[in-house]
Amino acid sequence: MQQRAGFVLVGGRSSRMGRDKALLPFEGRTLAGHVAMVVREAAGSVTLIGPPEAYASLGFPVISDNFPGAGPLAGIETALRATRAEWNLVTACDMPGLSVAFLRELLSQAASSQADCVLPCGPSGLPEPLCAVYHRRCQPAIARGLAGGIRKVTAGLAGLRVYYWPVDSERWFANVNTPREWAPYSNA
Repeated sequence: MQQRAGFVLVGGRSSRMGRDKALLPFEGRTLAGHVAMVVREAAGSVTLIGPPEAYASLGFPVISDNFPGAGPLAGIETALRATRAEWNLVTACDMPGLSVAFLRELLSQAASSQADCVLPCGPSGLPEPLCAVYHRRCQPAIARGLAGGIRKVTAGLAGLRVYYWPVDSERWFANVNTPREWAPYSNA
């Protein structure tokens, strides 16, 4: 059995950006392509979760979301339903600061923990569930939450053993949601 796998959530509405964040140009490829390369190097594999017709051209395996339009919690559930790995790194496609070293350390934290999932927390104290590691045993609990109408990722983890991993900076998992947040990266 595989010990770990990587997944990148694509296909969100990008309403505040005004265009598809996944397809923004970044470092000679798309933002989603860049994030997928980093995730693949850290986890050993990568699969995109979103509509294949929109993202197959990026050159990575793509799985359709089991609950289209239900948000990132549904994307996490889709990844966990599809995986064969024990530990699953799941990131959003809009995190240009991700690094292989940071993601490898996150995976290491998960592998050495007794938790069901590991969420990094920066100095703000807020967890980042869209740059986290989930054990595949989380899938049934997340599926129950979705069936019960839960859409907030952290609420969907109720009843699971969550380890909040403190990190000294949020730069690795800062996401871009607006043109203003994207501006510092747009010429990369």
